[in-house]
Amino acid sequence: MAKHRIYTTSFASVYPHYVAKAEKKGRTKEEVDEIISWLTGYSQEELEALLENKTDFETFFAEAPQLNSSRTLIKGVICGIRVEDIEEPTMREIRYLDKLIDELAKGKAMEKILRK
Repeated sequence: MAKHRIYTTSFASVYPHYVAKAEKKGRTKEEVDEIISWLTGYSQEELEALLENKTDFETFFAEAPQLNSSRTLIKGVICGIRVEDIEEPTMREIRYLDKLIDELAKGKAMEKILRK
């Protein structure tokens, strides 16, 4: 089976959409970056390098320094699919990030988004 094209899509091409979605709802780029760092373990400098290098989603998650163990607490529907039911690991990580950005845009408190 062919890989979904999101795997070869550069993270840098989608990142501005995450930021725009958050900012449209009164949230900030810094909050988006905090969510990404919480989920993946990337520092701000590492994140900026990944954006500059146009790293694809598959590599972005495969090389993440420290995927947060609390990410399995992320539940709910994104794009009509329950994130906890996604079996393919990389797609599940991508959807976790989508769900967190969605929660941010919906006005959820950062403590709840970051499962603290």
